[in-house]
Amino acid sequence: MFFLKKLLSYLILPPGIYILLFLLIGILSRKRKVISILAYGGALSLYLISVEPVKDLLFYPLESRYKRPEVIDGDVIVVLGGGAYNSGYLKASSYKRLITGFLLHRKTGRPLILSGGASIGTIPEAKVMRDLLLEFGVDEEDIYADLRSRDTRENALQVREICKKVRYKKPILVTSAFHMPRAVMVFKNAGLSVVPYPTDFKFEGRYNLYSLFPKYSVFYDSSIAIREYIGLLFYRLFY
Repeated sequence: MFFLKKLLSYLILPPGIYILLFLLIGILSRKRKVISILAYGGALSLYLISVEPVKDLLFYPLESRYKRPEVIDGDVIVVLGGGAYNSGYLKASSYKRLITGFLLHRKTGRPLILSGGASIGTIPEAKVMRDLLLEFGVDEEDIYADLRSRDTRENALQVREICKKVRYKKPILVTSAFHMPRAVMVFKNAGLSVVPYPTDFKFEGRYNLYSLFPKYSVFYDSSIAIREYIGLLFYRLFY
């Protein structure tokens, strides 16, 4: 009964229901080969990016590039924002990055630079992060906030200006592991030598039967990985 309950929930909820719809369209359109092929292709691609082994295949090349250093050698902690809601709450990636930066601050005593403006929303995510750190008991004088940057390139440029102003030479860069390759590349192009400190890992590496069932959370994570590959390509082409 537990297995049947799980199976039905995965089939009824997205993306499972849409995979079934694509398959139904393919069956009903079998006399129209182009539509049938597109429908089956849509079902297959949607299924693949919604299961854990394929999601891990997407994330592994991104997240395996940089490991957390055993010795933390840097003079300031830079935390890149990962999104915030207009309601004033951070999205999951931002929380994970901020908590990692906070723990690093507690461990090393290094000050923090929070980088992230209101790229699409109305509230700068760095402001939300700063307010949370103040509630956590971090001294205001240990927090610098960049409220203007809208993307990774602007993160790097704004952080560079803050580092020049307060004379920091070697930032410890905290961001999601999947985002770290692009962030390091962009910060390097901006003239900053950073110490990568990844967090928010998505790779799991262990599977069971349920790992082959399509799940929305896996589809969402796979979409993040695909978006990151597109971002890497964009930055390589234009910057």
